[in-house]
Formats: sequence, structure tokens, C-alpha cells
Amino acid sequence: MEQVTFTINEDQHLERIDKLLSAMDEDWSRSQVQQWIKDNFVKVNGEPIKGNYKCKTGDEIVLTIPDPEPLDIEAEQMNLDIYYEDGDVLVVNKPRGMVVHPAPGHVTGTLVNGLMAHCKDLSGINGVMRPGIVHRIDKDTSGLLMVAKNDKAHESLVNQLVEKTVTRRYKAIVHGVIPHDKGTIDAPIGRDEKDRQSMTVTEKNSKDAVTHFQVIERYKDFTFVECQLETGRTHQIRVHMKYIGYPLAGDPKYGPKKTIDLNGQALHAGILGFDHPRTGDYLEFEAPLPKEFEDVLDWLRKRS
Repeated sequence: MEQVTFTINEDQHLERIDKLLSAMDEDWSRSQVQQWIKDNFVKVNGEPIKGNYKCKTGDEIVLTIPDPEPLDIEAEQMNLDIYYEDGDVLVVNKPRGMVVHPAPGHVTGTLVNGLMAHCKDLSGINGVMRPGIVHRIDKDTSGLLMVAKNDKAHESLVNQLVEKTVTRRYKAIVHGVIPHDKGTIDAPIGRDEKDRQSMTVTEKNSKDAVTHFQVIERYKDFTFVECQLETGRTHQIRVHMKYIGYPLAGDPKYGPKKTIDLNGQALHAGILGFDHPRTGDYLEFEAPLPKEFEDVLDWLRKRS
């Protein structure tokens, strides 16, 4: 079992405990959090509480996350946007709004559910809840993912991620006008101790994180950029761009409250490249921007 401890800050004062906890991780549905509360896995100041408890500044929250039970993942027919597939690997373009893999309390409608219906041969290294999943992108980020169809391919792709040889380039719209044409953000990322719902740049309990960015186009008060990941930390681009003062447009967690309404951050994993795990040949794929992303760019150009 994993244990998470944090203290309620002023911004979280009077927020319902079940709503607050379910926002900490996209894998935790509100119904799952409510069940944890019923099972006394959540304590406030050392005491069990009810799901409608309203947090108070200074409350100490201790969440004990039970070990996940094996899930019987249901295959679901979906119109997946497959860019490449052979006996070892598959590349898919995930739409905005889709969760990558199931979790307790959230077992349907994910990319993995669709993959299970599309092909029966997925690697089992990441267990029954994440078959074939080598890396993931956030629910509201669109774009390309590589999927392993056997364990040997999975190990090869993971090693390439560790060795930083995988090409991962994202398109993003950020607040503010970046004056320089390109740059590198080298700043470690870890859990925000003041807000356990978020990641932040910190030296404490963090991992190295490096993001390269290049300006594509500037507007009146926004900038269109391409970001290339050298590492793959949780929310890396979102955290790094906020850190240098240019948070992503539409980002409900790291961006300003008054922003472009995209139902999520303006971020698209557009280019993915890697060495084929069997042949060693370098493969690279590019997915165009979603229509809603292009519509925002057109609007920014017109108003500028």
C-alpha cells in the first residue's frame, strides 16, 4: 500500500474532500475516492471522515492507497486512429478527453479498452491494467503514443525512453509573448508539497527534467511553440512552461483562470520517433493538430 500525506492550504479551504482527492490524479475517479473514504483509507487529523467533509486550512490528510485488485478489462470496439502497426509495435493517435488506461473505479472508455478489441497481443509487463502501455499522455492532451505488442518490444521501447533516444515533440499554445526564439528548461520536477494535486519545480523528492522549446508563431498575448522532451515527467511541459512564466492556454491546473476555453490544455503530441524494437530501423510519425486546436490558432491570428 502507498501512503500520501499533505496539509490543506488556504486555496483548498472548504473544498469537499472527495472532490479534492479525485483531482489529485486522473486515475482516481470520484466514486473510487468515495469508496476509499467509506473503507477508512482516508483520515483527516488522524480521524476517519465522510465523503462530504469540507476541508479546513491546516488539516492534515493521510490517504492510504490500497493495492489495486486485478481488473477484468472489457474490450470495447472503438474507431482508433492507428498510424502504424506490425507484430511488435503499434502507434496510435489518442484524441483529447480519452484516458490512456483503466484504473479502479474507471474501467471503461479508455484507450486500453479500445486496444483490447483491436488486437489480442499486447505486452503484459505493466500488468493487467496497462497492457502494452509504454508511456502515456494526459487525458486532455492529444497525440501519438507507442504501444508494445509483446514483452521484448516493451523492454526495448522502455530502454529507449530511459536512454533518451525517443523523439517526442509537442505543439502548445502558451500565455504571453516569448521574446527569444528557443530555449531549454532544465529544472527538476516533483510533487508540490503545498498542493498535492500538482507537480512543481522543486529540489525535494524530485527527478531531473529537461524540456527544449522553439517559438513557431507569436500573437498579441499568446505564443505558439514546439516543445521537445528529453525526459518524461508527469505534466512536464505544463509545469516547465509555467515555471518560466508562460503557462499553457486552457490548462485548468497550471494556467490562469481566465484563459482560452478548450476544456483542457492546448497541447498536442504531434511527432513521435523511435528505433523499431526488432529491426532497429528508425521510425518517425507525425499527427496533425486537432481541428479545435487549429481553430484557436486561426482565432489568435485574426485578433492579432
